[in-house]
Amino acid sequence: MISALPRIASALAPFALLALSATACGTLATSPAWVGSGLEIVAPQREAEEEASAERERQIIARQPTEIGAKHILVMHAQSKSKPPNVTRTREEAKARAEMVLIKATKGENFDALVNEFSDEPGSAERHGDLGVFDRAQMVKPFADAAFALQVGQVSGIVETPFGFHVIKRTE
Repeated sequence: MISALPRIASALAPFALLALSATACGTLATSPAWVGSGLEIVAPQREAEEEASAERERQIIARQPTEIGAKHILVMHAQSKSKPPNVTRTREEAKARAEMVLIKATKGENFDALVNEFSDEPGSAERHGDLGVFDRAQMVKPFADAAFALQVGQVSGIVETPFGFHVIKRTE
Protein backbone atom coordinates (compact mmCIF):
# COMPACT_ATOMS: atom_id res chain seq x y z
CA MET A 1 0.00 0.00 0.00
CA ILE A 2 2.84 2.38 0.79
CA SER A 3 4.30 1.76 -2.64
CA ALA A 4 1.02 2.89 -4.23
CA LEU A 5 1.07 6.34 -2.55
CA PRO A 6 3.47 7.96 -5.03
CA ARG A 7 1.33 6.76 -7.94
CA ILE A 8 -1.87 8.06 -6.29
CA ALA A 9 -0.20 11.38 -5.48
CA SER A 10 0.99 11.80 -9.05
CA ALA A 11 -2.44 10.85 -10.36
CA LEU A 12 -4.10 13.45 -8.11
CA ALA A 13 -1.58 16.23 -8.86
CA PRO A 14 -3.56 17.73 -11.78
CA PHE A 15 -6.68 17.87 -9.62
CA ALA A 16 -4.74 19.62 -6.88
CA LEU A 17 -3.63 22.28 -9.39
CA LEU A 18 -7.20 22.66 -10.55
CA ALA A 19 -8.36 23.15 -6.97
CA LEU A 20 -5.63 25.73 -6.36
CA SER A 21 -6.45 27.67 -9.55
CA ALA A 22 -10.17 27.64 -8.73
CA THR A 23 -9.36 29.05 -5.32
CA ALA A 24 -7.06 31.65 -6.88
CA CYS A 25 -9.73 32.66 -9.42
CA GLY A 26 -12.32 32.86 -6.70
CA THR A 27 -10.02 35.12 -4.74
CA LEU A 28 -9.45 37.36 -7.72
CA ALA A 29 -13.16 37.57 -8.45
CA THR A 30 -13.74 39.34 -5.16
CA SER A 31 -12.23 42.80 -5.57
CA PRO A 32 -10.53 44.82 -2.89
CA ALA A 33 -12.68 47.52 -1.31
CA TRP A 34 -10.96 50.33 -3.24
CA VAL A 35 -11.78 48.93 -6.71
CA GLY A 36 -14.72 50.70 -8.34
CA SER A 37 -15.13 53.30 -5.64
CA GLY A 38 -14.02 55.99 -8.11
CA LEU A 39 -17.20 55.55 -10.14
CA GLU A 40 -19.33 56.36 -7.14
CA ILE A 41 -17.52 59.70 -6.89
CA VAL A 42 -16.83 60.55 -10.56
CA ALA A 43 -20.23 59.75 -12.07
CA PRO A 44 -22.19 62.20 -9.86
CA GLN A 45 -19.52 64.86 -10.44
CA ARG A 46 -19.72 64.39 -14.20
CA GLU A 47 -23.52 64.50 -14.05
CA ALA A 48 -23.39 67.70 -11.97
CA GLU A 49 -20.96 69.30 -14.44
CA GLU A 50 -23.19 68.40 -17.39
CA GLU A 51 -26.25 69.78 -15.62
CA ALA A 52 -24.39 73.00 -14.74
CA SER A 53 -23.31 73.38 -18.38
CA ALA A 54 -26.88 72.83 -19.60
CA GLU A 55 -28.15 75.38 -17.07
CA ARG A 56 -25.59 77.97 -18.26
CA GLU A 57 -26.74 77.40 -21.84
CA ARG A 58 -30.41 77.76 -20.81
CA GLN A 59 -29.60 81.08 -19.08
CA ILE A 60 -27.77 82.40 -22.14
CA ILE A 61 -30.71 81.47 -24.37
CA ALA A 62 -33.19 83.03 -21.93
CA ARG A 63 -31.37 86.40 -22.18
CA GLN A 64 -31.52 86.36 -25.99
CA PRO A 65 -34.48 87.55 -28.04
CA THR A 66 -37.00 84.98 -29.24
CA GLU A 67 -36.67 86.10 -32.87
CA ILE A 68 -33.99 87.85 -34.88
CA GLY A 69 -33.32 88.81 -38.48
CA ALA A 70 -30.14 87.88 -40.33
CA LYS A 71 -28.41 87.57 -43.67
CA HIS A 72 -25.84 84.97 -44.51
CA ILE A 73 -23.32 83.83 -47.06
CA LEU A 74 -23.23 80.06 -47.54
CA VAL A 75 -20.13 78.46 -49.02
CA MET A 76 -20.90 74.85 -49.92
CA HIS A 77 -18.68 71.88 -50.79
CA ALA A 78 -19.14 68.52 -52.50
CA GLN A 79 -20.45 66.87 -49.29
CA SER A 80 -22.85 69.69 -48.36
CA LYS A 81 -26.46 68.82 -47.76
CA SER A 82 -28.82 70.18 -50.49
CA LYS A 83 -25.96 71.47 -52.65
CA PRO A 84 -26.56 72.40 -56.27
CA PRO A 85 -24.90 70.09 -58.82
CA ASN A 86 -22.38 72.72 -59.89
CA VAL A 87 -20.70 72.82 -56.42
CA THR A 88 -17.70 70.48 -56.60
CA ARG A 89 -15.11 72.11 -54.32
CA THR A 90 -13.62 70.16 -51.42
CA ARG A 91 -14.45 70.90 -47.80
CA GLU A 92 -11.00 72.47 -47.36
CA GLU A 93 -11.46 74.69 -50.43
CA ALA A 94 -14.89 75.76 -49.16
CA LYS A 95 -13.49 76.63 -45.74
CA ALA A 96 -10.67 78.68 -47.30
CA ARG A 97 -13.24 80.53 -49.44
CA ALA A 98 -15.40 81.20 -46.36
CA GLU A 99 -12.35 82.53 -44.49
CA MET A 100 -11.64 84.93 -47.37
CA VAL A 101 -15.28 86.08 -47.32
CA LEU A 102 -15.11 86.61 -43.56
CA ILE A 103 -12.01 88.79 -43.89
CA LYS A 104 -13.75 90.93 -46.53
CA ALA A 105 -16.92 91.19 -44.43
CA THR A 106 -15.07 92.19 -41.26
CA LYS A 107 -13.14 94.84 -43.21
CA GLY A 108 -16.48 96.46 -43.99
CA GLU A 109 -17.07 95.39 -47.58
CA ASN A 110 -20.70 95.52 -48.67
CA PHE A 111 -22.34 92.34 -47.34
CA ASP A 112 -24.95 92.24 -50.13
CA ALA A 113 -22.21 92.38 -52.76
CA LEU A 114 -20.33 89.58 -50.97
CA VAL A 115 -23.51 87.48 -50.95
CA ASN A 116 -23.97 88.01 -54.68
CA GLU A 117 -20.36 87.06 -55.42
CA PHE A 118 -19.69 84.20 -53.00
CA SER A 119 -22.89 82.55 -51.69
CA ASP A 120 -23.74 79.13 -53.12
CA GLU A 121 -27.27 79.03 -51.71
CA PRO A 122 -29.81 78.88 -54.53
CA GLY A 123 -31.83 82.12 -54.66
CA SER A 124 -29.49 83.87 -52.24
CA ALA A 125 -28.39 86.56 -54.71
CA GLU A 126 -31.99 87.66 -55.34
CA ARG A 127 -32.62 87.97 -51.58
CA HIS A 128 -29.11 89.33 -50.83
CA GLY A 129 -28.76 86.45 -48.36
CA ASP A 130 -31.70 87.73 -46.31
CA LEU A 131 -33.28 85.02 -44.14
CA GLY A 132 -35.96 87.31 -42.74
CA VAL A 133 -37.02 87.03 -39.11
CA PHE A 134 -36.78 83.58 -37.53
CA ASP A 135 -36.71 81.85 -34.17
CA ARG A 136 -34.11 79.37 -32.92
CA ALA A 137 -36.11 76.28 -33.83
CA GLN A 138 -36.16 77.22 -37.53
CA MET A 139 -32.39 76.88 -37.93
CA VAL A 140 -29.90 74.12 -37.25
CA LYS A 141 -28.34 74.47 -33.79
CA PRO A 142 -24.84 75.72 -34.74
CA PHE A 143 -26.35 78.39 -37.00
CA ALA A 144 -28.95 79.45 -34.41
CA ASP A 145 -26.38 79.56 -31.60
CA ALA A 146 -24.08 81.83 -33.63
CA ALA A 147 -26.82 84.07 -35.04
CA PHE A 148 -28.59 84.64 -31.72
CA ALA A 149 -25.29 85.50 -30.00
CA LEU A 150 -24.67 88.41 -32.41
CA GLN A 151 -25.60 92.05 -31.85
CA VAL A 152 -27.48 93.87 -34.62
CA GLY A 153 -25.00 94.70 -37.41
CA GLN A 154 -22.37 92.28 -36.12
CA VAL A 155 -20.83 89.60 -38.36
CA SER A 156 -20.18 86.09 -37.05
CA GLY A 157 -17.11 83.99 -37.46
CA ILE A 158 -17.31 80.98 -39.76
CA VAL A 159 -20.11 78.64 -38.73
CA GLU A 160 -20.11 75.08 -40.06
CA THR A 161 -23.37 73.19 -40.53
CA PRO A 162 -24.30 70.17 -42.67
CA PHE A 163 -25.08 72.69 -45.43
CA GLY A 164 -21.56 74.16 -45.55
CA PHE A 165 -19.79 77.19 -44.09
CA HIS A 166 -21.80 80.29 -43.16
CA VAL A 167 -20.85 83.89 -42.48
CA ILE A 168 -23.83 85.49 -40.73
CA LYS A 169 -24.75 89.14 -40.27
CA ARG A 170 -27.51 89.98 -37.83
CA THR A 171 -29.93 92.55 -39.22
CA GLU A 172 -32.51 92.88 -36.42
